Amino acid sequence: MAIRWRIAMRSRGTCFVKRHNYCVYMVASKSRVLYIGMTNTLERRVFEHQNDLIDGFSKQYRCHRLVYYESFDDVRKAIDREKQLKRWNRMKKMWLIERENPTWEDLAAEWFVRHRYAPDKQVPPLAS
Repeated sequence: MAIRWRIAMRSRGTCFVKRHNYCVYMVASKSRVLYIGMTNTLERRVFEHQNDLIDGFSKQYRCHRLVYYESFDDVRKAIDREKQLKRWNRMKKMWLIERENPTWEDLAAEWFVRHRYAPDKQVPPLAS
């Protein structure tokens, strides 16, 4: 997969490189209802699904688990792939998911794990 890079100029004449990446993804509910979408920031979009921040189908059916995704460097290719997947029947979508993720595990399960305070597991202070 080729990745497209864009060089942009800042006002002072220095350059920086910006990487373009687009993802087509599938999120599922516990009962395996599927939602297919496309985004330029997969981590943000998965967070929005997991926390029901966007009204619509995925919120109504509680599609919170990322079960499949593909990356593209060209937005047109990503849009075409999203449309293609949405035309597929359910069996074909399930086949695609189960090729890479046979147990339908949440591929983003550890992306947003926070440290939890556990007073009984504190490290003792260093001896002086």
